[in-house]
Amino acid sequence: MKIALGSDEKTVLTDFVIEELKRRGHNVTLFGPLKGEAMGWPDVGERVGLEVGKGRADQGVLFCWTGTGVTIAANKIRGVRAALCWDAETTKGARMWDDANVLAMSLRSTSIAVAKEILDSWFSNSAVTTGIDAELIDRAKALDAKYLHSTAK
Repeated sequence: MKIALGSDEKTVLTDFVIEELKRRGHNVTLFGPLKGEAMGWPDVGERVGLEVGKGRADQGVLFCWTGTGVTIAANKIRGVRAALCWDAETTKGARMWDDANVLAMSLRSTSIAVAKEILDSWFSNSAVTTGIDAELIDRAKALDAKYLHSTAK
């Protein structure tokens, strides 16, 4: 799987996740300081979001101090459903009930052990495809066409 990965700073956690994704057989494309580019959280969120939104990456992984900023930035891109996850159970819900395609984590509060659990959950769960949960996912996806890049109020 092609994964776009970005952060506004390079840390032990980001290094671990890069190596863990490669170990799992993913093709990882780096953005921001992970690639040696000085870049703030809005720019990193945008770049990873564009890779996923335009189909150049299957999924994205983002980091910033709280994880909130990159999540907000990525979610501005049509087709992106970024979720800030802090544990495996939240991650499971984001994949199953929201069909999240970009995972965001906090550099401040995510340990390496928890990051591994989050990645395990991310890659072992997928979107529900039947029933009310599938309908809700479709309704959320339809919001892209309704609101993103529009002047609707």
